Amino acid sequence: MITKISKYIVLFLSVYYLVSCSDYLDKAPESTITEKEVFGNFASFQSWVEQMYACMANPHQRLGGNLYYTFNGTEMLSTRAIEWDDGNYWSQYFLYSTTLNLNGNNGVMNKFVWPLAWYAIRMANLGLQNLELMEGTQEEKDLIKGQCLYFRAWYHLELIQYWGGLPYIDEPLSVSEVIALPRLTYQQTALRIAEDFEAAARLLPLSWSQTNTIVKDIDATRVTRIHALGYKGKNLLYAASPMMNEYSSGTNAYDTELCKQAAAAFNEVISLCEQPDSKFKLEPWENWPGIFWINATDKRPGGTEVIQNQQIYEPDYPRWTTTRAASPTQYGAGNNAVEVPAHNYIKYYHMANGLPIDDPASGFDSNNPWTGREPRFYNDIIFEGARLIANAASAEAKQNEFAQLSNSGRHRHGTAAAGTYAGSLSGYFYKKFLPLGYNNFDGWKNLRAYQPRLRMADIYLMYAEAVYYGYGAASAKVPSSDYTAQQAIERIRSRALLPPLPDAYYAADKFMETLIRERAVELAFEGHRWFDLRRWNLAGELKYRQKTAIDFDLDATGKPINFEERVVVTRVFDKKHNWIPFQLSFTKIHEGFPQNPGW
Repeated sequence: MITKISKYIVLFLSVYYLVSCSDYLDKAPESTITEKEVFGNFASFQSWVEQMYACMANPHQRLGGNLYYTFNGTEMLSTRAIEWDDGNYWSQYFLYSTTLNLNGNNGVMNKFVWPLAWYAIRMANLGLQNLELMEGTQEEKDLIKGQCLYFRAWYHLELIQYWGGLPYIDEPLSVSEVIALPRLTYQQTALRIAEDFEAAARLLPLSWSQTNTIVKDIDATRVTRIHALGYKGKNLLYAASPMMNEYSSGTNAYDTELCKQAAAAFNEVISLCEQPDSKFKLEPWENWPGIFWINATDKRPGGTEVIQNQQIYEPDYPRWTTTRAASPTQYGAGNNAVEVPAHNYIKYYHMANGLPIDDPASGFDSNNPWTGREPRFYNDIIFEGARLIANAASAEAKQNEFAQLSNSGRHRHGTAAAGTYAGSLSGYFYKKFLPLGYNNFDGWKNLRAYQPRLRMADIYLMYAEAVYYGYGAASAKVPSSDYTAQQAIERIRSRALLPPLPDAYYAADKFMETLIRERAVELAFEGHRWFDLRRWNLAGELKYRQKTAIDFDLDATGKPINFEERVVVTRVFDKKHNWIPFQLSFTKIHEGFPQNPGW
């Protein structure tokens, strides 16, 4: 039923902003079914909406070698060049291909942000246009409308966070109408997005299990009021951030009014989610790994923490994506390129007493750098001597039982014959999505590991940022809120078993540094870093462009000695790299659609 209509919309989107106007696309396609059959009742209308869920591309799983891309490019090292380290943003096929793929057949690697977002926006607008055809209860109509509004907003946000301000498409236009629309500023687009998220929030349920519809038992995937409010806040905070504000208004500083609006949305999420019967809430520390991975065939990780997860098209695929880039070839992932945290990123992790390692009171010992660190460090990072294999029975397994990451170590890059395997360039691996006991030696079992799109910890941290820059102090809070900006950050730290930071770390000259460090650690390898540094207008600073390794030897007893930090890559980043360029052909359609600055 839907397939017949969809193929014409796929055709439409293949030229939507992509090629010159073609009159034939303005003609209504013939169809063997009527609009009433598609939109006439809740069940068939919901089938239409399902396409919008399927359009959530996963840009972290990139085409070509089945590699995994974390968007932590500013803080990661790889045995293969990470996209954009050299400033070449034209290499963006995994975001930009004009190919649409909504099906399987390894489709997880062929779902691209640009075409699928415009496709979903078109679907949402057609759904909203045909709401009057639906017969059903008011609740069913609200659920359909709420989802369409949500996805229209969500996919516009998906686009502008990469490319900047765009036209806001709120009706199913013809090609000739679409290509005549001028670009809006980032903030103008974001305000339209916020309106749709707010409207969606008032129509969507807190939980689908509480609705009187045929869709009751799939809360793990269906969007809710919490989704809409969470993304409303994120959208407004991004729009308020210095880089977006500078491009929109010329001011390289936070927009305080937008920060206050963002903080209000986050506060509503937190208030709702701290109710005893809430579906979403922070997981306790003992359940923290389950946010990211699970051993099951019929479940997904995330627990109560993850609000928006990646769409799952091929459940077995994480072995070749999420986990594959995080481990040495000997570990059993089968890859020839490995992405690892740079040493400068590792330095963000605190000591167990809660203090940063550069605080003289922290107790950090540069000659014993991996002792006494905070719990998240030991959950996330593989360092020299860390166990890699749970049950090393074979001779080969015993060779790889523990991480060997010194200058001459087995798992260090360049220590074997050329082409034999790829090891770590930095002296580390990360294991956030790859727990002990899952590899070719121990077996893969039923590992499911996914990178969350939005989770509760991020909500608290974004709330803290929005409050601080909206109200001007770490002690400030949204009226009626239970949390100041400082308390929201400490809520996340205390969950990680850390004692409170001294108040001095929340003073005006330290707050941003504290926020940057906490987001780096709590959200490590989850795809936020590239976006955060850009929106803060910090990505061009040398300390964020230099990526380092830790070199060391082993003494006769196996103790690491002779530590030396070494710059491996200095990333190219100019002002123009705040945005991805449009394909040149797109900008030649009409003068109201200019290229991004500097490209």
